[in-house]
Amino acid sequence: MNIRTNCLITVLILSVLPTLVLCGEIETLLIIEPGKGNPRNSEGDIIELKDGRLCLVYTRFTGGSGDHAAADLAMRISGDGGKSWCDDVIVVHRPGGLNVMSVSLLRLANEQIALFYLRKTSKEDCRPLMCISADEAATWSEPTVCITDKVGYYVLNNDRAVQLRSGRIILPVAWHQGPGQPRDTAGVIMCYLSDDNGKTFRRSKDSFKGYTPNGRRITVQEPGVIELKDGRLMMFMRTNAASQYISYSQDDSETWTKAQPSQLISPLSPASIKRIPWSGDLLCIWNDHSGIHNYPKGHRTPLCLAISKDEGKTWSKSEIIEDNPDGWYCYTAISFVKNQVLLSYCAGDKKIGGLNRLKILALSQNWLTSLSLE
Repeated sequence: MNIRTNCLITVLILSVLPTLVLCGEIETLLIIEPGKGNPRNSEGDIIELKDGRLCLVYTRFTGGSGDHAAADLAMRISGDGGKSWCDDVIVVHRPGGLNVMSVSLLRLANEQIALFYLRKTSKEDCRPLMCISADEAATWSEPTVCITDKVGYYVLNNDRAVQLRSGRIILPVAWHQGPGQPRDTAGVIMCYLSDDNGKTFRRSKDSFKGYTPNGRRITVQEPGVIELKDGRLMMFMRTNAASQYISYSQDDSETWTKAQPSQLISPLSPASIKRIPWSGDLLCIWNDHSGIHNYPKGHRTPLCLAISKDEGKTWSKSEIIEDNPDGWYCYTAISFVKNQVLLSYCAGDKKIGGLNRLKILALSQNWLTSLSLE
């Protein structure tokens, strides 16, 4: 796939969705609104290229706004830190079936860039694919299917692919259906693992369902994984049990402890957790429903952040990033670029639809550092 990266830069005037500014520490870089023939622009990921440019790849819908509507993957490049972006370039066209969506961009240990995404062939076949770029997103290899052992409906969220210090690549997924089988909306959690830089993947030894401490089955979906300093892995997943559930692995994702409720109180909405490179602390972005902020019950608002200095055991008091009571904030990708953290997320509302607008914010290192010191 040949990609035009020497794009015509177009400056976007951000006249919609007022920017939330805390002493200049939060800046809106980009808002991609839906429009005629393009009813939804949603979840993506951002990576910094070696020459300092920013590369955004996101889902651009053209056949409706539902999760199974026609959509392609579009790329935009910024050469000035996100102040302006090139026009859309389609990097992955929908190859028939339903759509392609849910992007993860991962800088591999060999310095190549991996692009992971979901190909939804049908409501019984949704599996992650991977493309590789060896020339900083100028061109991409033909896609390869990551899950080949069992056809099924597997959900890999955007910005979820990780590579461990050992070199193992982990794709945490939730399985919901196989061919000819009834749909399991509550989900079964598992991981797919690669020890050869993505050439082949295999299923982890463990797969599990979610249960409350008293044994009632609950929904567990959209898992993410973070590597802890002691070598363990921590998995976090959205549930319908009022919090993110947490599980741990001591063998690089082969087996997992029983998932338990966490301090991250939330609606049925995904969280995102990454390690802050300049402090080593963990950063979480999620919809905090602990009660310290006003919010409509069950809605994906407000959008908040918190910091953990003890590897996710406890979290600081959350800070609000977005607080529109009619807002719908979710599917956040976190990227650390120079002295900023970039957040790319769905920022819809009742008027345009919860998942139909994509927004990118920049948070300053100074602000996050001050929160870490509190």
